[in-house]
Amino acid sequence: MTGIRLRGMTWDHPRGYDPLVACSALYKERSGVEISWEKRSLQDFESFPVEELARRYDLIVIDHPHAGQVAREGCLYPLDQPDFSAERRALLAGSVGLSYHSYVFGGRLWALPLDAATQVQAWRPDLLERAPESWDEVVALARAGKVILPLRAPHSLMCVMTLAANLGWQPGDISEDFMPPVVGEIAIGQLVELAGPLDKRCFSLDPIVALDLMADSDDLACCPLVYGYVSYAHAGFRQRRLAFADIPCLGSSGPLGSVLGGTGLAVSARSAQHEAALKFAYWVTSGDVQRGPYAAAGGQPGHGAAWLDTAVDQAANGFYSRTRATLEGAMLRPRHDGYMAFQVKVAQLITEGLLTKVPAKGLVEDINRVARETSLKRKP
Repeated sequence: MTGIRLRGMTWDHPRGYDPLVACSALYKERSGVEISWEKRSLQDFESFPVEELARRYDLIVIDHPHAGQVAREGCLYPLDQPDFSAERRALLAGSVGLSYHSYVFGGRLWALPLDAATQVQAWRPDLLERAPESWDEVVALARAGKVILPLRAPHSLMCVMTLAANLGWQPGDISEDFMPPVVGEIAIGQLVELAGPLDKRCFSLDPIVALDLMADSDDLACCPLVYGYVSYAHAGFRQRRLAFADIPCLGSSGPLGSVLGGTGLAVSARSAQHEAALKFAYWVTSGDVQRGPYAAAGGQPGHGAAWLDTAVDQAANGFYSRTRATLEGAMLRPRHDGYMAFQVKVAQLITEGLLTKVPAKGLVEDINRVARETSLKRKP
């Protein structure tokens, strides 16, 4: 395969870019295939049309809620090819929580779990004796000026969904509404109570900026719901090292219901080098590579072999062992075609509603209204 050149698109953070560049260099040595990587902002990663990227790149790092849309558009190459059955079984066996399943839609596999993440808790061990375990503890810290929370869309919606799911809600429980009013009002009410004393800049923060601010702060000690970023758990990444823990609980069933995130590696249906791209995708997501060069280059592996590796965990100050229960108990967002439009509209409604103090009941009504307007149909 010497002489083959592939183009890849990932997202703009050391966790998303550096391990792919490092592993691609190793892969070139062993296969002769050269892969050049470009990156886009986190906001683009969450919302930019995959179909447009598929016209320009062979390999694309994607977010799993796009699964229904890409299945309809046919812009990605199905990865469940017969020649890779053994590798696929190994990935399924090594899935952390629902990471593998999140890329299966309509009976086909559209991406391989490259990076596993969910909303967890970040905290400063130099400012707190331990991470808060209950939502009441977090609210008390917020009143003391010690909490930061990314509430820029879509993360405002992710927080609402995590709190609702921690109370026992799952998408699809109600056939007509997206979220039962009684559960939604409690979840949003708790978020309203927390958001009240927060710095207003939280409404414009994404997780990366929030964690950067927390690492540089003299008083911000807790970020209760944020997508885990192992980079900040490594020594020397920022001025101060962050620790991570399971989410603080609103319900009584432990750290369950966090909204699954992470990334998957997909192959463009328009690529002229399907075979070469597919081979690299299965190689870089394999257990040995994930717990070896991928993790060593600052990646946050999607394979359980890395999450259970003691050396990998120790290098990350216990990031993997201290958040795995939350990841294993995480839930899937809806992924059908049309969900992304719903997510964009509702997240913005929630962010603006929290900022202007719209009553929780009104926000839940707005969420369910948009669900009906966008013909939200939940599918298993």
